[in-house]
Amino acid sequence: MAAGHQVICLDNFSTGMRPNIAHLKRVDRFNVVAHDIVHPLDLDVDEIYNLACPASPPHYQADPVHTTKTCVLGSLNLLELAARTGARILQASTSEVYGDPNVHPQVESYWGNVNSFGPRSCYDEGKRCAETLFFDFHNTHGVEIKIIRIFNTYGPRMRPDDGRVVSNFIVQALTGQDITIYGDGSQTRSFCFVDDLIGGMVRMMASPPSLTGPVNLGNPGEFTIRELAEQVIGLTSSRSQIIHRALPVDDPRQRCPDISLAMQELDWRPKIDLSSGLRHTIDYFDGLLTRPARELEAV
Repeated sequence: MAAGHQVICLDNFSTGMRPNIAHLKRVDRFNVVAHDIVHPLDLDVDEIYNLACPASPPHYQADPVHTTKTCVLGSLNLLELAARTGARILQASTSEVYGDPNVHPQVESYWGNVNSFGPRSCYDEGKRCAETLFFDFHNTHGVEIKIIRIFNTYGPRMRPDDGRVVSNFIVQALTGQDITIYGDGSQTRSFCFVDDLIGGMVRMMASPPSLTGPVNLGNPGEFTIRELAEQVIGLTSSRSQIIHRALPVDDPRQRCPDISLAMQELDWRPKIDLSSGLRHTIDYFDGLLTRPARELEAV
């Protein structure tokens, strides 16, 4: 909007929080439409960012059939809209297409190691099928596509009940609960601050038509889950203790992007280190958790 664009935000608010966009509603160039993309839609647009789909396991596993519909039928509806309007369309795919990888760090040419019928499959395979649809519409109908594969991302405005590791650890630390690590904590993740990710998305959308992707977007800095827990405890000065629970089914042992392609084609790499990003995120959650109960219910 700062660049002069008019933005239409579609959301069914199954996981999105309305207070996150309250400050944008005062801007004339911003409009909100309550809509679920599993149903067809018709809008006059020239760019489409398809960010739809719950991304945390507790949320996408709560209704796995609808998760698959969002990934597949939702992508189909948006691609048909792009074909009708001539719009450029970006798909927010995921590092989960790599599954529990046998290649490390993960490069875009790696086909992945994914369970097609496990508890995570509605999301993993749904996103893989969406990528297929994007390339089929590109090759068959000439739709201009952009595909990014997002690695673990965090930052302000996450839900306190999001269920992903950064928000879990911060909320547990701030409320004095034990910090729950699944497995022995040696599994690794890379954590990209949301501002860095959005910068990469905008650059991808503005890239030449020949760059279809997929392109990895994430922070190549790799940390164990235990290291993350220890950082959160230190930054919050929490007295929380670390406890261990059984590792969930199909939980990846390693997750780290090779971002060579993004660096070369988009001149992009993350700028915000983990400790700085965690401080921003902790400040947000600290303010959120101290709000009156009636405000938290609205969130």
